[in-house]
Amino acid sequence: MTAFFIPKNQMEILGISATEWIGYLSSFFVAISFFMKNIIKLRIVNSLGCILFIIYGILIDSWPVIMTNAVIVGVNFYYLFINRKDKPVPADEVKP
Repeated sequence: MTAFFIPKNQMEILGISATEWIGYLSSFFVAISFFMKNIIKLRIVNSLGCILFIIYGILIDSWPVIMTNAVIVGVNFYYLFINRKDKPVPADEVKP
């Protein structure tokens, strides 16, 4: 499967192709997600990075990148929406 969104070597910004920019942006979001203390924000930002990585994987025709990030988005989706806790536990009640 070849890139169908952006023709190869057609769009460059600062000498970097649009495909590479998507790769850098996805890496940025995934890396930033690990600095977040709130698990919900972490999963949302990480999912955004993984979705961008899926797009990047499509553009570079890399199934390992696509599949790995699709699984991570699925796990994040599961914990954000399906396995959601209705009542948050107050911080002073959390036991180590």
